[in-house]
Amino acid sequence: MRRYLSIWFRYLLTDWQTIRRPDLAGKPFAFAVPERGRKIISAINPAAESEGVLTGMNVADAKAIFPGLEIIDAKPGREAKLLKGLGEWCIRYAPIVAADQPYGLILDITGCAHLWAGEAAYLKEIVTRLESKGYYARAAIADTIGTAWAIARFGRTKPIIESGAEADALLNLPPIALRLEMPVLERLHKLGLTTIQSFIGMPRQALRRRFGEGLLQRLSQALGQEVEYIQAIQPPEPFQERLPCLEPIRTAAGIEVAISRLLDPLCERLQKEGKGLRKAVLKCFRVDGKMEQVCIGTSKASNHAQHLYKLFELHISSIRPAFGIELFLLEATQVEDAPLTQEALWAGKQGLKKQELAELLDRLAGKVGANAIHRYLPAEHYWPERSIKLATSLEERPATKWIKDRPRPTLLLKQPVLIEVTAPVPDYPPMSFRYQDKVHYIEKSDGPERIEREWWADKGEHRDYYQVEDKLGQRYWLFRLGHYGSDTPSQWFLHGFFA
Repeated sequence: MRRYLSIWFRYLLTDWQTIRRPDLAGKPFAFAVPERGRKIISAINPAAESEGVLTGMNVADAKAIFPGLEIIDAKPGREAKLLKGLGEWCIRYAPIVAADQPYGLILDITGCAHLWAGEAAYLKEIVTRLESKGYYARAAIADTIGTAWAIARFGRTKPIIESGAEADALLNLPPIALRLEMPVLERLHKLGLTTIQSFIGMPRQALRRRFGEGLLQRLSQALGQEVEYIQAIQPPEPFQERLPCLEPIRTAAGIEVAISRLLDPLCERLQKEGKGLRKAVLKCFRVDGKMEQVCIGTSKASNHAQHLYKLFELHISSIRPAFGIELFLLEATQVEDAPLTQEALWAGKQGLKKQELAELLDRLAGKVGANAIHRYLPAEHYWPERSIKLATSLEERPATKWIKDRPRPTLLLKQPVLIEVTAPVPDYPPMSFRYQDKVHYIEKSDGPERIEREWWADKGEHRDYYQVEDKLGQRYWLFRLGHYGSDTPSQWFLHGFFA
């Protein structure tokens, strides 16, 4: 006899939104979808439900009931995506998990509950874990999918139905618990058949004639008289390759061969699926029971085996085989879409999109460390320290343009350095300055360029910047802080170096 577990996420969408936006906890809000020129409530949270808002209600009517109701536009297919993710998470409890649209899951738990010391502890474990993640969940266990589904949504007593007790558990439930179509439910209601008990004992021919084959099928499925099949969620197959060794590998040359043999099939699969790895880990299991591992990362999704091999090659010297390695395991831990790029018939500037640049950065990162390589983007600030920001990836686009009409140094210091300056008149360009115990005599200067402080960010005086060149041809970016002749003495700073 098979056993099934039905899980019902009553507030699936709103629970998911609350997890993403904790500030919505306890506040009435709802999702809405357009329908025939109107907006209809498609999902509500408990707070909105307590204010009298119902699904299927017009947004205007819902706002009239509770003016402070927050409305969020629902995206098509969001429920299916959420159920798929929750279903993949539930595979840890049962090998066969199916999505039960729109707000439920069905688990075939045959032979699983004893691993948690019985069905009661098994059910409690699943519900408690889901609630700890932020989802309101109700669940029930029965011999049939139909009975488990009905008890999870409409049951008011125990959630676990013993084998053979399906009929008794269904008697006091409403007809909607059989997952019937709306026309059938309306016909049953008109005839006063408000519970399953009121028609379960009627002749099957009479039920078929009045309500169609659908009612009999659902009733038979719930009672276990007809088999009901489910389409299980297929867990994603990990991007992983294994290489067992007939003889333990002790040399660097053997490790190189193993890496190459692992990368070829992995990259071939990545290419077929239009994917590329961003992070990968190589695990080397030694005969003494210990494990050595190395990790690599790429700045852009890559499925180029030769490039990835060069990244691993940089770390081979750190692998200690000891008495030998008997198993190699290569896994792509982070995978992204990597569509094929169309090649041009002529040479053109590809800039940051050029694959060779991404591969060069990966090799440099493998040698000097990823933290030593930075890419900067312009920020909407005139104050020099705030005019740039660190880019998160090669694909990130600048929100504003670089300032090109004014001189800016190639190297900008994080903090301006206080220097000693000699000037004929303090308000004039400097004649010389001392930096790191060395005097620089200035031959040329250009400026000043006044940059006002952003008063909304901090307080202080403005800066007058000069671009100067010493006798050795080296150029610097200096500035004087504040007005000459003010209460505070004039100070000069070095802020950058030109190429």
